[in-house]
Amino acid sequence: MGCTQNCNLSSTCLNVVPIFQGMTQDDLAILQGVVTSRRFNKGEIVFREGESSKALFIIQKGLIKLAKVSVDGKEQIIRLQFEGDFFGQFSLLQNENHYANAETLEETIICTIEKQPFIEALERSPNMALRFISALNNRLHHADEWMSVLSLMDVEQRLARVILLFSEKLAIANGQFTLPISKKDLASLIGTTPETLSRKLVAFVEKQILVLKQRRDIQVVDQDKLKLIAGL
Repeated sequence: MGCTQNCNLSSTCLNVVPIFQGMTQDDLAILQGVVTSRRFNKGEIVFREGESSKALFIIQKGLIKLAKVSVDGKEQIIRLQFEGDFFGQFSLLQNENHYANAETLEETIICTIEKQPFIEALERSPNMALRFISALNNRLHHADEWMSVLSLMDVEQRLARVILLFSEKLAIANGQFTLPISKKDLASLIGTTPETLSRKLVAFVEKQILVLKQRRDIQVVDQDKLKLIAGL
């Protein structure tokens, strides 16, 4: 799991999350003193559904899956969290237990800020408090938008949306990226079966929208067509 350590100011996650941008050096220094950093291997659990926590988690590097598991063991992915994203705010602000499991999908570095220092920083910095409220509002907006995607769009449209998201977040060159989750998990994310997912991917290839290079390597070759399918 790696050891816990203080983040260096030059590389801390405080610099990769928009809500902390524009803070005074004094406030940054105070938060810096209470930020801890931990390295997780792929497949490690950050926290489980039902556990309590009084901390804000920030992804300095890596990728996180938030998911719920039914009583019969079936997993439903709720959200993927990328570099610069924060999570755990529900438990932090509402004094409630976590509503989902958080699991790393690759080697990940997570910074943690305990509740009390974070609340005190918000009280001292109205600008940061407004940015945090704005970030929470955006999170709610995206959640509502994704619910409408799942309920109103067909599988092809949902898949197009997710591929565009991965391309934006993960593409290294020429629209190429490696799927960060298994095809089974991807099917769960967009609310379909692995068999239907495979058929839709093949259809995108036949329409010369994608190139499937290896088992999970994808290249977007016609982003305009993909956006048209996605309704964007």
